[in-house]
Amino acid sequence: MIQIDRRVRKSQKAIKSAIIDLMIAKKFDQITIQDIADQADVSRRTIYLHYTDKFDLLDKLIQEHIEEMQEICNTEDMNATYMESALLWFEYFESQYSFFSAMLASKGSSFFRTRFLDFFLQELEQGIIEEGGRKLTEGDYVDIQFLGAAILGVVEWWLKNKKPHPPSFMAERLGLLLEHHFELYVYPSPSL
Repeated sequence: MIQIDRRVRKSQKAIKSAIIDLMIAKKFDQITIQDIADQADVSRRTIYLHYTDKFDLLDKLIQEHIEEMQEICNTEDMNATYMESALLWFEYFESQYSFFSAMLASKGSSFFRTRFLDFFLQELEQGIIEEGGRKLTEGDYVDIQFLGAAILGVVEWWLKNKKPHPPSFMAERLGLLLEHHFELYVYPSPSL
């Protein structure tokens, strides 16, 4: 792994923090590179050393969070319950509240929502394949779309309402809903 200079890391962190703070305050389309530079207390040149433009910055920031979420999923116990998995997600969302609330509240949120939904769909698809040990059916794809949109809706509601419940409560509710769905529809008990 390449060792990144401490000053470079500090600049990148300030730039990423600046774009999040600015997105909380105004629409992404209204944010300029100069706004980001002023907020981060760096020069425009410094931003262009690391990013092509503000879209590249946003894309890399989103990708960084998606990769962190994938890492969380990849390191969790394969026998984890839906509740345990959801708790890891909600703890991460809480720790990165500024980022997720800015992304879902901004006008550019459709791009982020699409990437966020894709993450949930991939995780659900992988879970069904691993747990069921079979190929996905057309019905599975419908279930995955439904569940992915539902999970995204729950997370979005939680963030937009300023986390009205602790991650443990949200994980319990979401875990129960997922467990119930999978028991009833995806892996029904054989009838006697």
